[in-house]
Amino acid sequence: MLRLYQFAASPYCAKVRKILDYKGVAYEVVEVDYVDRALLLAASGQIMVPALTLEDGRTIVDSDQIANHLDELYPEPTIFPPDWSGIHVALARYFDTELEDALFRAAIPDLINHYRRRGPAHEALWRLIRERKYGSGFCDEMVREHVARFARVSRMLAPLDATLANRGFLLGRIGYADFALYGQLTYLAVSGEVKIPAELHHLRAFFFRMDRITASIDDDRVMPPDPAGTPSPPPENG
Repeated sequence: MLRLYQFAASPYCAKVRKILDYKGVAYEVVEVDYVDRALLLAASGQIMVPALTLEDGRTIVDSDQIANHLDELYPEPTIFPPDWSGIHVALARYFDTELEDALFRAAIPDLINHYRRRGPAHEALWRLIRERKYGSGFCDEMVREHVARFARVSRMLAPLDATLANRGFLLGRIGYADFALYGQLTYLAVSGEVKIPAELHHLRAFFFRMDRITASIDDDRVMPPDPAGTPSPPPENG
């Protein structure tokens, strides 16, 4: 069985989990302690997630590398549909960089609470890493600017909502970009409540559609249409 080392709040780990589910591959999740990463270090020789240990004992790091490797090992169903793979890669790169940055900033109040629940050392280390990267006071500044940051996210997501108005997935057939977008949208579910704006109902439906993908879905991996209305929500990185 494969073993995925993750942080629960990482959108890149969420992307990898959902790809594994889509391909029907059995795997074990190892939740890495944010402070004590000894297990992750022993398995992968580094301290970043996601990291995936394969059946042959090799460990792959970085979500893009993991995705490509999984598609080689388990080519059906593919996450890189023929003739569309380049567009999927380009869209995924946008989601994992520019969109990620906006969603991360909007999610900081929930992320702080997520790590605070795990203990003062976890919150302190999480804050320290972010403030070393973005500058002193960054986290508290994002908390103060939350309304504006969330409004920016809503504007960035609106075109994607329009794109999904008449299709189940971004390019019609499910592919890598869908998994990348789903992963980043999990920033808006860190609290346990899915906070994708209610007016973006096509995007909310997409999120729940992706969330329902499991190893037991139909062979063609085409999800059924959503029932009328918005369904109730189900209960770092690279």
